[in-house]
Amino acid sequence: MNRSGQIILVLISVLFTAYQTVMEQEPFFTVDFFIFTIIAFFVGRQYDLARFYAKKAKLKDESYKKLIDSFPESIIIHDNFKICYVNDAAVKMIGAGSREDLIYRSILDFIVPKYMGRAEERIKMIKKKNSPLSCIEYELMRGDGTTFFFEGSSMNISYGKSEAILTIGKDITEKRELTEKLLLKSEKMALLGQMAAGIAHEIRNPLTSIKGFIQLFKSNHLQEEYYNIVLSELDRINAIVGEFLVLSKPSASIFVEKDLNELIKDVITLMSTQSILNNVQIFSEVDSDLPMICCEEAQLKQVFLNLFKNAIEAMPDGGNIYLKMKGNEKGTIVIQVIDEGVGIPPERIPTLGEPFYTTKEKGTGLGLMTCYKIIETHKGQLSIHSEVNRGTTIEIVIPTMTQPLLKREFV
Repeated sequence: MNRSGQIILVLISVLFTAYQTVMEQEPFFTVDFFIFTIIAFFVGRQYDLARFYAKKAKLKDESYKKLIDSFPESIIIHDNFKICYVNDAAVKMIGAGSREDLIYRSILDFIVPKYMGRAEERIKMIKKKNSPLSCIEYELMRGDGTTFFFEGSSMNISYGKSEAILTIGKDITEKRELTEKLLLKSEKMALLGQMAAGIAHEIRNPLTSIKGFIQLFKSNHLQEEYYNIVLSELDRINAIVGEFLVLSKPSASIFVEKDLNELIKDVITLMSTQSILNNVQIFSEVDSDLPMICCEEAQLKQVFLNLFKNAIEAMPDGGNIYLKMKGNEKGTIVIQVIDEGVGIPPERIPTLGEPFYTTKEKGTGLGLMTCYKIIETHKGQLSIHSEVNRGTTIEIVIPTMTQPLLKREFV
């Protein structure tokens, strides 16, 4: 320990006494001399001790910061949301020019607004606990405005003369994207397996029938109805394959400006014969002067043909289909196809649109899946509401030319 403070104060006491002795002719060794010298000795000692411990604390603080800087993970020390210290990894992660650019700034400046509440609640929890909290994910902003995902753990620490919060973590954006890609790939593989099983099942049935009748042909038991059954089963296979072609990514879809009212009229005309044969009437209620839409006409017609066909099949004893179409202030058109059919049990509605899941005896489930795919391609939404024995309402929301992109809302 350096005793320079103690020596200087004692020396001052001696020099002051010597000055008085020379100038005022007083004795050198007096009671005052001993009192002042003793005081100087102890005050100097305390001063030296204070300097020693301050230097020791500074060295400890510097060693602590060097240790933090050596960590590959990002470390942020903050108190009341103000950044006290960051290591080199954190400076690089946030994209700051230097450590000084971050010191004293609020950590909330770097948190994406929707994660603010999570961060504030997290800090309240940290202050109540002495042990590190488990890792949690935030979306943060870099200096250039780009965002990234950060996963970190926090705990209370002593920093300087006060308490602070130490947060340690890392950028997990790449890891998160990789995980999402793997999950998506896994889901696609599962869907592929499900579809493969469904295709095998759906095509095997008509092929079995065709094989049997061909064996009959070989035996010369020729009847006209056999030919009709074979042709019908071949048409069924062709329809299944056709639906799969629509589900594949379109390579040459051409979107054009179209009057949705005219398109619906064409579909109703096409369905009129089938509706009459099944004792079904179609009523339409359409707003006048609806805005134009941008669509692939053939695909959108296929959607409404499928929906009308499903509605007719849901009413084996006949009934009414109501088509309602109106615009709204959001720049979209809302279309409803309402039937008076048998309805769908509520537990089955979430699975509608999945391949080979259907409520019909000879259906494939691909028709409704195709509808979902086409509406999604048109940046729209399709939803189903149904009550057993009361009917089903299919609602489609599609953007107009003035609202080219319909934002989806997820609950």
